[in-house]
Amino acid sequence: MFKKRLTEQYPEQEKTTAPRFHGRHQLNRHPDGLEKCIGCELCAWACPADAIYVEGADNTEEERYSPGERYGRVYQINYARCILCGLCIEACPTRALTMTNEFELADSSREALIYTKDQLLAGLTEGMVESPHSIFPGTDEQDYYRGLVTEAAPGTVRQVAVSKGETAAGSAEEVQA
Repeated sequence: MFKKRLTEQYPEQEKTTAPRFHGRHQLNRHPDGLEKCIGCELCAWACPADAIYVEGADNTEEERYSPGERYGRVYQINYARCILCGLCIEACPTRALTMTNEFELADSSREALIYTKDQLLAGLTEGMVESPHSIFPGTDEQDYYRGLVTEAAPGTVRQVAVSKGETAAGSAEEVQA
């Protein structure tokens, strides 16, 4: 009763969170830029709120998003349902999914609370090449999971993503048109 009232000036002064705070999710990348998500859907199965939707697809040599056989083609988290429990993080076998300290998730519409893969994927840092691109020459997928690949191969360029039933020449003509 005799203590001074504590008033937080939240919007004007940034609130600091604990280092292990469970905030917004993030999909991580390997050091060369390939995605860590292998589309196994274990995070979706572990989610008690059914807030995660994952749709896996197969990698090809012409279009490679992750070092393994599969990648997460569609990845969505519905923050209107998510309870930020972290069970999806524990279920992820490749540490592709982690949680950040970002806690400001409010929005004006329900549709905006459904985060897609583009919004969740970590940004590129120095030395990374945007996927799809080929794996580091002379390595296999196990080398990625062991941490032996530390940067993109010199001369690595982004591959042109081609959907099924479409040729690379056809997509190049559409881009020029």
